[in-house]
Amino acid sequence: MICRRVALALILSLATAVAASACPVCAGNTDSQMAQGANNAIFFMLAIVGLVQVGLVALFISIRRRTRALSERREQFQLIEGGVR
Repeated sequence: MICRRVALALILSLATAVAASACPVCAGNTDSQMAQGANNAIFFMLAIVGLVQVGLVALFISIRRRTRALSERREQFQLIEGGVR
């Protein structure tokens, strides 16, 4: 039963492989609206990845600044010997 399912899936994938693997650039006109939309989608996804990376760098920079400020405040703190009377 499993062998039949695998064989059926293999036949279907081979039958539709040509239609499924064609992109707008490879299949035809590179100036079509579909190709331009694909290019715009790629640029948009690259921009999102870049913005996330910039955000992570900004996060680490702010954490470093806060840590330095906290350590400077701790150094300014003076311990009173003997406590409050």
